Amino acid sequence: MSSMEIHQEQSSGSAKIGSNRPLNKTLHVVIVGAGLGGLACAIACRRAKQPCDVTVVERVPEMIAIGSGIHIPPNACRVMQHFGLVEQLKSAGGYVVQDFTLRRYKDGNIIVEKPLGERVKREYGADWIAIHRGDYQNVLLDAAQRKGARIMTDTEVVDIEQGVDESEGRQIVVLKDGRRIDADVVIGADGLWSSMREFVLGRPMPPVETGDLAYRGTFTRDQLKSFHDPRIDGLIEKSNVQVWLGPSRHAVFYPLRNKTEFNLVLLVADDLPEGVRTAQGSLEEMGKCFDGWDPTLTRIISCLNSALKWKLLHFKELDKWTKGPVALLGDASHPTLPYQGQGAAMAVEDGAILGVLLTRLQERNLSLSPKARNGQLTSLLQLYERLRKQRTEINVSGAVLTREFYHLHDGDAQQERDSELSKLPAAKWQGPSKWNWGDAAYQKSLLGFDVLADAENRFDEWARKDPSIVLRSTL
Repeated sequence: MSSMEIHQEQSSGSAKIGSNRPLNKTLHVVIVGAGLGGLACAIACRRAKQPCDVTVVERVPEMIAIGSGIHIPPNACRVMQHFGLVEQLKSAGGYVVQDFTLRRYKDGNIIVEKPLGERVKREYGADWIAIHRGDYQNVLLDAAQRKGARIMTDTEVVDIEQGVDESEGRQIVVLKDGRRIDADVVIGADGLWSSMREFVLGRPMPPVETGDLAYRGTFTRDQLKSFHDPRIDGLIEKSNVQVWLGPSRHAVFYPLRNKTEFNLVLLVADDLPEGVRTAQGSLEEMGKCFDGWDPTLTRIISCLNSALKWKLLHFKELDKWTKGPVALLGDASHPTLPYQGQGAAMAVEDGAILGVLLTRLQERNLSLSPKARNGQLTSLLQLYERLRKQRTEINVSGAVLTREFYHLHDGDAQQERDSELSKLPAAKWQGPSKWNWGDAAYQKSLLGFDVLADAENRFDEWARKDPSIVLRSTL
């Protein structure tokens, strides 16, 4: 069975999965959504010496490797190191990005080239990897299954009920087909259009439009070689991220799958009607967005065979991420513009931290009293929210600032930006910058902060401050 073929657990009627199970020393964690953050949470919960019981519920009928390129920056790669998955990611086609190149839109001239590679590993403690999203998900899926997580596909959650009577203190996950799953903890990892978010907030909160949309696609090395263009030939041999900056738009290009495929993302002003999330555009319309740009880029754009538009959405912050022993992670709680390569990375951090906190609690004196256990878990998930909320809000606002930085029109501000960036190599990337992309302190905080070590320390502080929560009697 391939890693993307998953046994689909079936039952009929109103059967309960995990029902009539007395409280014991093992937490049952139900994760709604098998994306990158949800799978990271499953792995983290299962890799401890005393693993949690984990069920991942995914509504798609089959897990298929789809998508395009994605970054695993050092903060997410550090989590992958913790999981022992870095070599598997590289074997699946992931590679260490060597440089991050910013170019002028008109002629492709380099504004500045930031070295990644060994510098990033030395300064931040982990690699910067690029990979196909489907290959990334595949590696995490394999790891979750190997560790013993149950994966249920074609399974949609329609409600969460608080347990009463014999299920007191439990969370009852209600499925569309009538089945019910008893859980101690429920994690909403169901993405931008999360139904779990509505449960936690008690009201709908759809994401809001950002004013940008994206065209995305991949194509083959052979397509690019067919141009017989020395500049394109030079680009495809580099393990670099290439970004063309221009007025109100930019383009991102980098290799995938051992340089047999290449990823292209075009970010432009949103012209879709309000409320329309995706629409098929024309190749001609897409190409015109980059009229007058570097001819090398426009040749690369001509390789795309689809012009599907994806509206970019986000929101600033939620009032809360938790409701009792129910919590949100990733895009369900903090969607962001993709301009720092941190959307999936923050979701992976969320999942790994939840795993650390839940397994640490399980190692302590986890209460066998339903009411007491409910209180322990409620307090623990509030700690998770405190750990994550400020960091993810900084990332969301940082991505908005990066958008401004990328999309400057020609003029004084653009010239100031380019001049400042051109001086950063002389400072060995250790100095301040008006723009977060070049600011050493900002980058260190974003890429070099060890969220797992911090979670371990904060758990200990939490336990010491209120030992009654963690060390209460199990009677």
